[in-house]
Amino acid sequence: MDKQVATAAQAMADVTHGQSFAVGGFGLSGVPETLIGALYESGAADLTVVSNNCGVDGRGLGVLLAAGRISRVTGSYIGDNKEFARQYLSGELEVELIPQGTLAERLRAGGSGIPAFFTPAGVGTPVAEGGLPWRYAPDGSVAVASPPKETRLFDGVEHVLEHAVTTDYALVRAARGDRHGNLVFHRAARNFNPLAAMAGRITVAEVEELVEPGELDPDEVHLPGVFVQRVVALTPEQAADKGIEKRTVRER
Repeated sequence: MDKQVATAAQAMADVTHGQSFAVGGFGLSGVPETLIGALYESGAADLTVVSNNCGVDGRGLGVLLAAGRISRVTGSYIGDNKEFARQYLSGELEVELIPQGTLAERLRAGGSGIPAFFTPAGVGTPVAEGGLPWRYAPDGSVAVASPPKETRLFDGVEHVLEHAVTTDYALVRAARGDRHGNLVFHRAARNFNPLAAMAGRITVAEVEELVEPGELDPDEVHLPGVFVQRVVALTPEQAADKGIEKRTVRER
């Protein structure tokens, strides 16, 4: 039951080339920066990533992206990540863009043992009809396009079939956790973290505050330890290192 691992490097020690990762976070909120750093240091490449977005230039998954370690991304938002856009448009990166709610449900379904589900999101668009560019050729033509998906009527409303997502690993960040893997997230930093954790066959959680088993009230646990295999306690410096994607201030 004791799932604590001494360092992030040890938690990532068995990662190899070509593996897949579900990664929590939204923008730079709730991003497992320390685990991403350890994944970078591992040297693993040709990685498939499932995450809402791919960090920003120089932070989060953007670090792996800039190093050319990621070959495919499934997500819902490119944002202001210029390197992400450049690699996608130049044909260096394969990208599957899907509706944000569909991404959330595909992760949750994967963790719940549900192989696929129907949703009205995307019906009547290339999401369902196919043709979305997954990978461009160097000359700007579409090298790989999304295939059409099955649709079906339910109560007279057309729905599209979406398949669940499971990955080799999941990397998440929590505000509090215990050595059994029970996790508590802080407000908006919860975002995709519980869903990503559910989808991973091996889920590694970095926690800002590690508490003893029994200290967490069961009613406050957002993700039970059954979904978590490894826990890494952050140092105070690591816990305090939280990037701000867009800093805005009001006038005095």
